Amino acid sequence: MVRSYMSGEPKEHDESAPAAAAAEETPSGSNDVIPVEVEAPDVVEVVPPPDPVAELETKLAAAEKEKKENWDRYLRGAADLENLRKRQKRETEDAKFETKSKVLKEMLPVVDNLERAIEHAVQSSEETNPIVEGVQLVLRQFTTAFERLEVTGVEAMGQPFDPNLHEAISQQESDSPPGTVVQVLQRGYKSGDRLLRPALVVVAKAKTSE
Repeated sequence: MVRSYMSGEPKEHDESAPAAAAAEETPSGSNDVIPVEVEAPDVVEVVPPPDPVAELETKLAAAEKEKKENWDRYLRGAADLENLRKRQKRETEDAKFETKSKVLKEMLPVVDNLERAIEHAVQSSEETNPIVEGVQLVLRQFTTAFERLEVTGVEAMGQPFDPNLHEAISQQESDSPPGTVVQVLQRGYKSGDRLLRPALVVVAKAKTSE
């Protein structure tokens, strides 16, 4: 209720006015509660400090693994390099031997003929022949040249037959043990440790009983 006052008269304060206004704004009998959003406090996750010992152990294990891998790679590389060197050395030696053997094999028949000529001349005559002496001199020159080139003759006469050094042409009954070389038809030669030409031989066999 609003009262009007004349000018000059004191006004009475109506305390019921705000309450009445609030009552008019809010429907009677209403109990609704206005929700209020409340922010949850931030949760801070506490991370424990790293263990320095465990960290060092991890780094040490990784370093050891890397060291082993590097060592294995080094060993493989060194082995490959050594194999390459051996293969190149072997190929070089093979090439040298092939070149050398081609020349020597052309010379060996000449030496064979000189030896046969000297043997025939000695068997046919006991007198000294200047021609035979000249042939012997040439043969000695060949022999000296062969020695400088590390060319040596293959031992065959009276030796057990060796398929790595000898080539059997035939067998012959003999008092020598079977398998022994009893005749050399053509001398064999080696160049260093390699066979240049096998010796052509006749091998003894046991005599047949009559």
